[in-house]
Amino acid sequence: MNKVTQILGIKYPIIQGGMVWVSGAKLAAAVSKAGGLGVIGAGSMAPDLLDQQIKKAKELTSNPIAVNLPLLYSKIEEQIKICLKNDIKILITSAGSPKKFTSYLKEQGVIVIHVTSSPLLAKKCEDAGIDIVIAEGFEAGGHNGRDEITTMCLIPQTVDAINIPVIAAGGIYDARGIKAAFALGASAVQMGTRFVMSKESSAHDNYKNLLLNANSSSTKLVMKKHVPVRLFKNRFFEEIENMETRGAQAQELIEHLGKGRAKKGMLLGDIEDGELEIGQVCSSIKKVESVEDIFKKLIIAFE
Repeated sequence: MNKVTQILGIKYPIIQGGMVWVSGAKLAAAVSKAGGLGVIGAGSMAPDLLDQQIKKAKELTSNPIAVNLPLLYSKIEEQIKICLKNDIKILITSAGSPKKFTSYLKEQGVIVIHVTSSPLLAKKCEDAGIDIVIAEGFEAGGHNGRDEITTMCLIPQTVDAINIPVIAAGGIYDARGIKAAFALGASAVQMGTRFVMSKESSAHDNYKNLLLNANSSSTKLVMKKHVPVRLFKNRFFEEIENMETRGAQAQELIEHLGKGRAKKGMLLGDIEDGELEIGQVCSSIKKVESVEDIFKKLIIAFE
């Protein structure tokens, strides 16, 4: 037990990343049943689908479930109402100002966690009343910080900058990474890529099989003129990189990205023209396993 497990009411200080298109009720419930904190990724869900997924997760486990809410989502207020209606007591916010809803959520008895990419932003989170900070290094998959601070540097700097607990994220996938994060001062870890490559994630099999053949240079951070994102290198990635090389501006990148590109890749399995968001550690994961089996290997860090 430590600060994070006590605050969240979980057995192990392991948080599953709330990733778009792959973090539904099945994955979140499996992680929570295993003793971690399962997280439903609401960034890809319309409010009615989020409502269904929360209800389904609660049918599968009585352990705590969290929801990840990107604050820039156009229907964020509807999503918050649905979370409160379903008695969700832990919300992880990202992609926006931590000041926007924190006071209101805490008045409703919600524990608020915010994702940050720098010590400066972590301090702003603390000042805004956030309970716990997730400090995510740029090794992580998906949308990322512009400063490109690595996890090894970010965690101790963040721990030294604030007095609230820090969850380490970015580049962690096994017991060795957990031990390293704790040595740097973190009180818990968040893992995204490790759980994308689980049997319970809703990632398409085409996507999972592609990741099993990844190497150390299979991903790269791109689209910094729009919203930085770490992608697997496929045809879509090459198109984006070529556009950036010739100096394309944010609007042109946005138009090429279009709508539904991430869904096309990660959920529907178009591994060439879809947007494939994934962390650098994908090259180290060589087997798709159940969440239960993954936890058996992770909790060695606490024995």
